[in-house]
Amino acid sequence: MQEALSGDKKVFLETFGCQMNENDSDRILGFLKDIRYSRTYEPGKADLIIINTCSIRDKAEQKVYSALGRFKELKSWNPGLIIGVSGCVAQQQGAKLLKRAPYLDIVFGPHNIHRLKDLLDEASLKKRPVAVEQSAEIGADEYGFTLPSTKHRAFVSIMRGCDNFCAYCIVPYTRGREVSRGSAEVVEEVKRLSDEGVKEVTLLGQNVNSYGNNGGDVSFPCLLRMVAGVEGIERIKFITSHPKDISEELIYLFRDEPKLCRHIHLPVQSGSDGVLRKMGRGYTVDEYFSRVSLLRSLYPGMAITTDMIVGFPGETGADFDDTMALLDRVRFDSIFSFMYSPRPGTKAASFKEQVPFEVKSERLRILMAAQREISLERNRRLEGSTIEVVVEGASKTDVEELSGRTSCGRVVNFPAPEGERTEAGCLIDVSITHAFPNSLRGMVAERLKA
Repeated sequence: MQEALSGDKKVFLETFGCQMNENDSDRILGFLKDIRYSRTYEPGKADLIIINTCSIRDKAEQKVYSALGRFKELKSWNPGLIIGVSGCVAQQQGAKLLKRAPYLDIVFGPHNIHRLKDLLDEASLKKRPVAVEQSAEIGADEYGFTLPSTKHRAFVSIMRGCDNFCAYCIVPYTRGREVSRGSAEVVEEVKRLSDEGVKEVTLLGQNVNSYGNNGGDVSFPCLLRMVAGVEGIERIKFITSHPKDISEELIYLFRDEPKLCRHIHLPVQSGSDGVLRKMGRGYTVDEYFSRVSLLRSLYPGMAITTDMIVGFPGETGADFDDTMALLDRVRFDSIFSFMYSPRPGTKAASFKEQVPFEVKSERLRILMAAQREISLERNRRLEGSTIEVVVEGASKTDVEELSGRTSCGRVVNFPAPEGERTEAGCLIDVSITHAFPNSLRGMVAERLKA
């Protein structure tokens, strides 16, 4: 959780969606800190409310409108309250949002975060709502003022946009075409974060494997090596990898670079070649499996996670059976699974043979139940082992205990060691005693390492 900032006014910021949106929220807080806003987690105490939105699925977009409805009453109590919407829904809808929610004051997309001060001035001084032009161009200072997500962990954006135009995905339309950030600028941000005490960075991009193709000056594996060379950084993660572009150089880097966490998120989306072709994914099931097999053969402890969509237009029972077969064949550590929902402007929204909701819902239920058993099985393999964990804070299930994550991304809950000072970011060895589908439990094995 982002620490409270110090300032004269209060901002309540609610974030929906992916890690890219979380990074955008960190940048929003960074710009607001510069104009003396501090964060509050109570919307009733806020001078400014911002909803950072996601539109990748219909359910996520509807959550945004629900949140806006909750804040409407606050505006009637406090006419000076400024309410803003940022993120992908803002980029997609623009001024239409002002008509849907006339109590809104500012609307701005991901590429206009650096204009936030001017937008606030215009909304407050001129007493009129502002919807900034939803340009897909990236501003020169668009990456500035990022604050770390926590004291020890931060997201670092290395690129914007996407050139893949998968049939179901709205990202290229809301975040624009792919543009890589210069490697020196990325490394400089990582150094600054390290100086602030950050020990773990996650490099972000819609397709990190294509970093450098448009605007970058090095390959993605080379950028990872450069970031690993920053003193004080102990763990490096990245998201998201596209299966069609993952290179053997990147795969072997997990062997050569100890700071690189043994986890890769590799979205497969479907186990049917026919569905993958309609999605425009650019690989076959066998090609995907060959990459996974290489990773597992080289690094048996590697955590492999994925995304899966059920009910894509035209998906038959046989197609879904192929997805279940791939699930059983790969045995992912965990998955993010979704029912397909048509997004305006995407190619798949016009496809015929839309799958009925009841069919999609049942397929999702079957998929999630099967994965729950697989996740439990893979976690049980760790019982009896000792694993290095980075402390993240109090456990969500018991405030008297600590919670942390392994290098492969698993959550571990454990009693705080007696007589030891434990802070977020500390590395500690934990002996795993019990496994659950979504977490592990253990006991401290050794004294703190840092």
